[in-house]
Amino acid sequence: GGPGTGKTAVALHRAAYLLYSDRGRFAGGGILVVGPSGVFVEYIATVLPSLGEDTATLRSLGSLVPGYESTRVDPGPVAAIKGSLRIRRVLERASHDAVPGAPTELRLLYRGTLLRLNAGDLDQIRRKALPRGARRNEVRSHGFDRLFDALWAQARQSRVSGLPEKREFEAELADRNDFREFLKAWWPRFTPMRVLRWLADPARLRDYANGLLSREEIRLLEGSFALLDEQGPTIADVALLDELDELMGRPRRPQQKSKNPFHVRDGVQEVTTFADRQAAARSHLTQRDDDYRDYAHVVVDEAQDVTPMQWRMIGRRGQYASWTIVGDPAQTAWSGDAEELDRARERALGSRRRNTYALTTNYRNSSEIFEVAARVIRTIMPDLPLPSAVRSTGVEPVDLVTTAAGLPGLVRELAEKQLTEVDGTIGVITPVPRRDEIAGWLPGLPERVQVVTALEAKGMEYDAVLLVEPAALTKDAAGIRTLYVALSRATQRLTTVGTVAEWVPATAPAR
Repeated sequence: GGPGTGKTAVALHRAAYLLYSDRGRFAGGGILVVGPSGVFVEYIATVLPSLGEDTATLRSLGSLVPGYESTRVDPGPVAAIKGSLRIRRVLERASHDAVPGAPTELRLLYRGTLLRLNAGDLDQIRRKALPRGARRNEVRSHGFDRLFDALWAQARQSRVSGLPEKREFEAELADRNDFREFLKAWWPRFTPMRVLRWLADPARLRDYANGLLSREEIRLLEGSFALLDEQGPTIADVALLDELDELMGRPRRPQQKSKNPFHVRDGVQEVTTFADRQAAARSHLTQRDDDYRDYAHVVVDEAQDVTPMQWRMIGRRGQYASWTIVGDPAQTAWSGDAEELDRARERALGSRRRNTYALTTNYRNSSEIFEVAARVIRTIMPDLPLPSAVRSTGVEPVDLVTTAAGLPGLVRELAEKQLTEVDGTIGVITPVPRRDEIAGWLPGLPERVQVVTALEAKGMEYDAVLLVEPAALTKDAAGIRTLYVALSRATQRLTTVGTVAEWVPATAPAR
């Protein structure tokens, strides 16, 4: 459904209905609600509790992976590369590469004989222990075993004096601090962020992306990954971290006794069946950890903005789930391959039966406000069936033009004016790069004034909207769709202000 048609309300009421109708299954297994941003998740956080349900888990795309609360957004072209399935092969290559700065030679003096493995030997051992498809953290011990084998063979060939049996030989090496330090440096336990940082090295990135990405795409990624240490991951990076976690696996844990209903063998939890997990959840014998992945139902809101890589991330948490997916293709910010997006979504959903419904009435916007939004989206989608705005207020949107020097003062004046015109919330919507700058023009205003980017405005609703520099969103088709979103957030008042007079394109921009 289009803007204001009640998609979010339908999705959340469905979640509440499922919890009411089959509490054992859905409260036990859990319901996951995924939204586009932290701002959106905060906005809907009170809806389910108001319906008497407080067991659902709400996450934004930037907080779905434990340990991250990302709000930083990549520029459109960069987000399209990171969201494409091609990046998965780049990550796979990285996850199998040698560690930057790792030792390139092993020299051990053993019982008077020098045992030596050069760079080629070490690389061959790593490659054999880590074939394509193997998970690096899970086969770490195999790498060590092959290293012991190579040293043992060399010791025998060198006829080391007093050479013990192989088990004792390995025990002697394992007791040596210098050898243990070598192992830690040569094959450490990896975290996804550690490997993702390798992509900030231009030479490594070019090597991993060779034949998969164009030179321009590689250049764009170089600049983005270089900001990881300084600014942290972007929302798109969070899906890459989740993919790396999947590619590398997790280190085996020491065997321990457990009273939970799962069996533990060789340090790996053996989960018998999905039914066992659900029974455990219902009986509260186990608590969901931060990376719980066995949800009974998954709700995806603003689904048109979920990238192929993000569908993979969500899909891992809904392998046994039923789904509710709501969105509007006309509002998508995705500028990559549409067919790839469809394939990734279908793979996440699996073979489940689909039911599709369309919502056609716009309850949010007055007809005067939606007419402006409709005029914008028609420039790129002239045949798009739009929802019908059934409410008229007689209040026309206001469009103002000023100079760059006069813009800060006028924005402040207009925000204060809207405070007198509406009693509810006011959204000051900005181009993504200028959010903090424009927020700095509005100190001391009440909390009901919220400064958000055009992307953060996805799914939001305000009584009044002040859209700053709409012309900044008209450079391409993705920008036009984002502008359509921004123009359709207001229920009562819409004001646009900027330094460009004619910001509605007369013809469709380049796609």
